Amino acid sequence: MKPIGPFAPRDSETPLSEGHIPGLKGAPVRTPLPTHGSQRTSPALMGAIAKALLSRQLWVELYGLPGYGLTLGGANGQTFAITPKDFRPVPKETARPLLGGKLTLLGLTLESDDPRQMWEQPTPTRAFAVELHSFNWLPIMLEQGERGTRDALAMVMGWLNTFSQWSPFSWSPEVLSRRVYNLACAAKRLAAAADAPDAQKLADTLARQTRQLLRPPFGARGRAERLVAAAIAGCTLTGPIGEKLRNKALKKLPQALDQSIREDGAHASRAPELGMELLLDLLTLDDALAQISVPTPPAVAEAISRLTIALRSQVLPDKRLAIFQGGGPSTRERVQAARAHDDEPAPPPASVVGGIVRVSSPQLTLMLDVEGPAAGPWATTACGQPAAIEVVGGKDRLFTSAGWTPRSSDRHALRLSAGASTLTLGERPIGEPLSGWKAELLGPRLISEPMTITRDHQQTDTAIWLEVEHDGWMPLYGLKHMRRIYIDQTCDEIRAEECLRPGEGDQEVGRIAAPYALRFQLDPEVQASLARDRRSILLRGPSGKGWWFRSDGPDIAIETAVHIDDGLTRRSLQIVVRGSARTDAETKIRWKLAPAAEE
Repeated sequence: MKPIGPFAPRDSETPLSEGHIPGLKGAPVRTPLPTHGSQRTSPALMGAIAKALLSRQLWVELYGLPGYGLTLGGANGQTFAITPKDFRPVPKETARPLLGGKLTLLGLTLESDDPRQMWEQPTPTRAFAVELHSFNWLPIMLEQGERGTRDALAMVMGWLNTFSQWSPFSWSPEVLSRRVYNLACAAKRLAAAADAPDAQKLADTLARQTRQLLRPPFGARGRAERLVAAAIAGCTLTGPIGEKLRNKALKKLPQALDQSIREDGAHASRAPELGMELLLDLLTLDDALAQISVPTPPAVAEAISRLTIALRSQVLPDKRLAIFQGGGPSTRERVQAARAHDDEPAPPPASVVGGIVRVSSPQLTLMLDVEGPAAGPWATTACGQPAAIEVVGGKDRLFTSAGWTPRSSDRHALRLSAGASTLTLGERPIGEPLSGWKAELLGPRLISEPMTITRDHQQTDTAIWLEVEHDGWMPLYGLKHMRRIYIDQTCDEIRAEECLRPGEGDQEVGRIAAPYALRFQLDPEVQASLARDRRSILLRGPSGKGWWFRSDGPDIAIETAVHIDDGLTRRSLQIVVRGSARTDAETKIRWKLAPAAEE
């Protein structure tokens, strides 16, 4: 690879020689995306839809039969043995969720004079309903003392009065697994505040819901999380019932963990946040097994180890997660809780985990996505944002993405290239999320044309080259996008070149030019000021340290954008470099990020 024009290393610098980043070899590695084809014609997609239709119809009819609930049994005479430790911290600034007859979730409220009647009110959004029926409010309520415990118990008993029988939404696998997890961790405390009949109802419902959780459908996505929740519930319940549920879940768990965790420890979805959440669940299971003096299965211990090692590379210097492939940044407290057991918390200086490369200099940390989105059932959180980057200067997150996660169910456009710090060509994106009845069956999977990504790197003691190229724009415009990045570790500078070049072969695209937009999504806490030369932008994060962004692109502007954090929308900014690329010739756009001189 050759240096990039005026952004090249100075003559006095040592010539680059090939180095090695663990998991990212010097030779190009081809990573094909799923070959789904279009939503209307792909045989694989239509086959998945047909299978899902048949499966859903079968289980809805079976589980909806009168008297089906009798097959779930109960836990008569059983009590709760332990209180599993939920390692997820409750934010100290979070107000009691049920206050003055109002339940607040995801920034929205639901009103009722009686906690038991909260379930009879229509919910403002589907995402709110998922949070509500998942019992994600339980840990927060229990932190509010005796009054909070009473309100939580009333909410749980109200749910039992309304939704104790199976229904497609409230008993769906994803919602059910979180409810079982939250209820298992809270059941003993709730039972202590209940009278004897209600305490027995709590034991019965936990056993019934856990049995349902161990029944089909057994899709790969979310299966590990469901089995972990069932095993925790089995630890919580006393006697033969708890033991049977626990053993059944633990027997199936190793295979599910193999499906959910890649060899490098990343989650199969490639979303860092989902991997961390699975790790937190497994830590709770490990604690629950220890409380009942049952050894942790080797598969569970190994999964905890692999997820822990991967997490080291996925946490940025601001103590939050890298935002890629449908995973949000989470919170510093949550990340700290997930890493508290790690004896070696420092991340490696350079690594690749889950197809995301991490490199750094003393003041810069850069993450680069060098793989395509996950395929099949894991594509429900996938994002069509090839070669996306995230950059942290010091402890200030500068370049990031719009932060889409499944909790932002109405913002699917942010999953595409315009929602990340990467290049968009033309007006049509790479990939399209399923919608309508197809999404109801399979989830909002990202469907895209076949795509190949190549990657390469070189490294010395003072500099790193990264190169990634993909052909995702070839079907639409006949162009490949190459992103070449040079990190000067001695002066904390990034010099980069975006190259659009015609692909090999006779690609007929029906046009001779295509507009491009090179975006750099800014963290909401970053301020941006355009200099008089209209080529430079001064960036300043919460620490006050300044960084200059410069580009030789035809048109540079600061535009408004949105950023999603924990399901809530925040206003942010983005740098956009616009121009036009010929489809029969090579187009280059160069940019640079360097520290601003201290005033």
